[in-house]
Amino acid sequence: MRAHPDSVPPSVRPLDESLPYYQAVGHEVTVFEHCDRHALPLLLKGPTGCGKSRFVEHMAARLGRPLVTVACHEDTAGTDLLGRYLIRGGETVWQDGPVTRAVRQGAILYLDEVVEARPDVVVVLHPLTDHRRSIWLDRRDEQVQAAPGFLLVASFNPRYQQGFKGLKASTRQRFVAMSFDYPAPDVEARILCGETGTDPKTAKKLVTLGGKLRSLDALGLAEGASTRLLVDAARLMVGGLPPRLACRVAVVEPLSDEPEVLAALQDVVNLVF
Repeated sequence: MRAHPDSVPPSVRPLDESLPYYQAVGHEVTVFEHCDRHALPLLLKGPTGCGKSRFVEHMAARLGRPLVTVACHEDTAGTDLLGRYLIRGGETVWQDGPVTRAVRQGAILYLDEVVEARPDVVVVLHPLTDHRRSIWLDRRDEQVQAAPGFLLVASFNPRYQQGFKGLKASTRQRFVAMSFDYPAPDVEARILCGETGTDPKTAKKLVTLGGKLRSLDALGLAEGASTRLLVDAARLMVGGLPPRLACRVAVVEPLSDEPEVLAALQDVVNLVF
């Protein structure tokens, strides 16, 4: 759970135990606060499970702001985000979609894996990423101006995109952007301890495992072992599951369905534990 490396202390400010756990290692907290202050949309780029979503949750709680999250997928359309008319009790009523709710409330709107959504979603986003800060509900003939405090945050994984999907340059340049990556070993170990309560020795072994699995390019994995998977394995171990079994179900199995690949990954687990 890490932003792009910078020569700054591993924690921007002391952690507040009342907030969702997040270990800051760069300028990401400061950048988010400035984007919020100046109403600048923010784009987070990084691999699966490196901490992008947790970072947004942490910042929303830190700033005391409502958070509306949309997990985008290939069937996500503009109408899903804006709203639609529904039949209730024999009457036709309008129901706001998540984007419209966030705009009206002045919430933080987080679009996770935004490139997975259908192209018409981009049309919805553009007026929210410039001076207009508004959306147009054509079915209601209504323009909704963003309430004070509204902030648009989007994320995507540049290492894995379906087909030729990606953000157009005209869209990317509407955002302030930050790159995230998997943490350095010492930071990742602190994350595992802080997130799960596991002991430092086990955390170090899990971090070693993650590093080894991420280096296995020959196996053709779509993604390496994420920090999220290591956290899951640590939680299972803290709960009493044997280490090799915990790693099997929490790390190995989610990475592949190929028997030969699974066997190779388990061999690495057996070497570490």
